Formats: sequence, C-alpha cells, structure tokens
Amino acid sequence: MPQLLDPNFERAVILLIHHDGDGTFGVVLNRTTEINAPNLCATLEIEWQGRADESIDWGGPVQPQTGWVIFGDDVAVDHASETTAVADGVFFAGSLDVLRQVAAQRADRVRLLLGYAGWGPGQLESELAQGTWLSAPVSSHVIFDVEPDSMWSHVLHDLGIEPAALVPSQGIH
Repeated sequence: MPQLLDPNFERAVILLIHHDGDGTFGVVLNRTTEINAPNLCATLEIEWQGRADESIDWGGPVQPQTGWVIFGDDVAVDHASETTAVADGVFFAGSLDVLRQVAAQRADRVRLLLGYAGWGPGQLESELAQGTWLSAPVSSHVIFDVEPDSMWSHVLHDLGIEPAALVPSQGIH
C-alpha cells in the first residue's frame, strides 16, 4: 500500500511461504537483479540447462546470499521432503540439491531468488491491521507468467482495485 515507505517493499508483491505464531517468511516476486541463472549456477559449479537469459530475482533484504527456487509442476524433482507446495502446481525449495535438479532441466516455470522477507511474531498481523499490506490469493499465473514490472498493478486489478485510486491512510480498507 502507498503508506509503506520502506523502499525495499514499495509496490512489492510477496509470496508468503510460511506463517505461524513464530513469524512469517516470504519472497518478493517482482524485483529483478542483474545476475542471471547461468552465471550464478557456474559459481556453484552447477551447469544451467534452462533459458540462457533466466534472471535471478531479489527475494528480499534478509540474507541476500541465500538462494531459493520456485518451480511449477512441469519440473521433475526427486526430493519432495525438501520442497514445499505453496499452491496448486507451485513449489518452493531452498536446497542446492533441488537447484541442481532444476538447473538440469529446460523448464519454463522456474523462478530463482536471492534473499527473503521476514516478519517477527505478530508483526505482519499488525502491519495488515494498519492497512500497510493487501492480501491476494496465490496465482501460478502471476508467479510464472506476469512480468515483474506489471505484477503489482496486475494483482491489484485482479482484486478489483484501480492502483491510481489507492491513497495513503491508516486502517483496513
């Protein structure tokens, strides 16, 4: 929402991966970096077989050296215990073994990210009550098919909200 002044999260679309009484963990979906998958994988001695222009996205300000993989059901991964299903046809992992398996395939529904966003116990609930964030259903289409530059407005339109109509204010909208 416009009242969120932290530049890390201005117009951010975040996929929440885990939420419980101990806090919340998610990744920003609409920030790219100058790093590409072949170069990042080469530093890890992993051969990238996917698209040569596959970018690495910025998942958030916490631990930016930590990598994450979001992938669709078109990707074959053997270690289900190392993955989390976050929606129908959308999976999340943070293991090098899963990255190796993903890198060995030519899949279209893959996102690689560095860093994450995190909230302490009750912090996200408080920010939601202040009207700082909007909640939207998870959409594999948004995750894999919508360009990062238009993702924020796309999600708002899906919620029936005109982005230009948003004004900074406190409270639930």
